[in-house]
Amino acid sequence: MIEFLVQPFFEFEFMRRALVGCLALALGATPMGVFLLLRRMSLMGDAMSHAILPGAALGYLAFGLSLAAMTIGGILAGLLVVLLAGLVTRSSVLKEDASLAAFYLLSLAAGVMIVSLRGNNLDLLHVLFGSVLALDDGSLLLIAAIASTTVLGLALLLRPLALECFDPAFLRGVSRLSPVAHYGFLGLVVFNLVAGFHALGTLMAVGIMILPAAAARLWARNLGPLLLIAVGIAFLSGLTGLLLSFHADVPAGPAIVLMCGLAYIGSLLLAPDGMLAGRLPTRRHLES
Repeated sequence: MIEFLVQPFFEFEFMRRALVGCLALALGATPMGVFLLLRRMSLMGDAMSHAILPGAALGYLAFGLSLAAMTIGGILAGLLVVLLAGLVTRSSVLKEDASLAAFYLLSLAAGVMIVSLRGNNLDLLHVLFGSVLALDDGSLLLIAAIASTTVLGLALLLRPLALECFDPAFLRGVSRLSPVAHYGFLGLVVFNLVAGFHALGTLMAVGIMILPAAAARLWARNLGPLLLIAVGIAFLSGLTGLLLSFHADVPAGPAIVLMCGLAYIGSLLLAPDGMLAGRLPTRRHLES
């Protein structure tokens, strides 16, 4: 059993690289998912993950599978969509979710079209589903740098972010940090989606961000434990997903997100705030 669990990581360097990449994503992307969940913006993460696709595709079209070009293109496209969605929300009757949904559909269609102009089906699958088993030094350094920046950013913005999650009107009334917290948070989300894009692709990147956060929310009610449990679930899902990919010969990215989904379903059934716990009969203390 021990050999089944550890042999792939001792024997193959690409498995060790993939595991380090999953750890970095768990430390960086998953806390972003927790705050998206608390702000009731979970679907926004999905929309923004597709928003980076045209920029990454343009970088691919100009320079091929260049890490720097696709990263810069993805970041610029993601930030542009965030700003455009905010502009549409403020200058029209459309709400933020409607404007993001519109840009999400346009971005996905445009990105797939751009990749198809030059690449083949394999390149398109690489962009959409990632290649966590093919992470090189440059990709790992990029993901680790974004994770480190995210941890530092959260340390600086934790209090205003927490206040904005629960009472944004109060934060706006007592502090000038509300815009800084809001747009700084959205910027960190974009950066982590770009990191997830290099490992898991645009279609799977949001999975390791939202699903562990949703699972952890069923086990914890305080912010500190919630963040720790979410990061733990994300890393264990990455570990088990990589093992499933290695032993069952299935794609690693979807396997990792599937493990995140199973953790969410298990939490939904078994956690104290899950579906079954509320149906179980409770016994009173000192009952005779």
